[in-house]
Amino acid sequence: MKTLLILGVSSKLGTGYQISQLAIQCQPKWRCIVLVRDADFAKQLLQQGIEAHVGDASDISTVTKLCQLAGNDATIISTLGGSTGNYIAQRIIIDCAEQVGIKQMVLVTSLGCGDSWPFLSTRAKQAFGQAVREKSLAEVWLQTSNLNYLILRPGGLVDGDATGNGCCYYQQEIHGFIHRTELAKLIINKIGDQQLDNRAYSVIEPDLVINY
Repeated sequence: MKTLLILGVSSKLGTGYQISQLAIQCQPKWRCIVLVRDADFAKQLLQQGIEAHVGDASDISTVTKLCQLAGNDATIISTLGGSTGNYIAQRIIIDCAEQVGIKQMVLVTSLGCGDSWPFLSTRAKQAFGQAVREKSLAEVWLQTSNLNYLILRPGGLVDGDATGNGCCYYQQEIHGFIHRTELAKLIINKIGDQQLDNRAYSVIEPDLVINY
């Protein structure tokens, strides 16, 4: 049985939640451990057969306990958002994983992180550049760790059903959008096929157009 430890499950609309739903639908079913902030939300997840724990990803003792619970063969998935403290929380997650002996991790950041920073418009850098810089620091910490990893940098995240059209691009200038459900499906497929190749990919659905 595959085990996932998902950090960043904040609501039923988020990517982390969508990943958990796909995990428990796999045959055979995957074990799914998640960290949430809200106790009522945790109860709902527990009723679905998801091992939900209430806490903060920036708390070392909490993250350590969850890593120990998940076991060495687990895959960590971090979908943490936010612009303040993202790097610190991600660093704690990565450090705890290494100390416990977990070997692999999927980190979800965003377009503009790392070597894709030059492709961000000036307006985008002004709007959410701080968040991108924090996530870029987290990418570097993971890349220089002992973990096997996959870094995914999705474009603009939107609601809607998965289409099967999500594409990964390596070291290319890419702009666009992707459904959260599609991103979740892509992550599950990558883990299932053991495609954690120590690279960072930009991820969009090339034919998806959003009209505001």
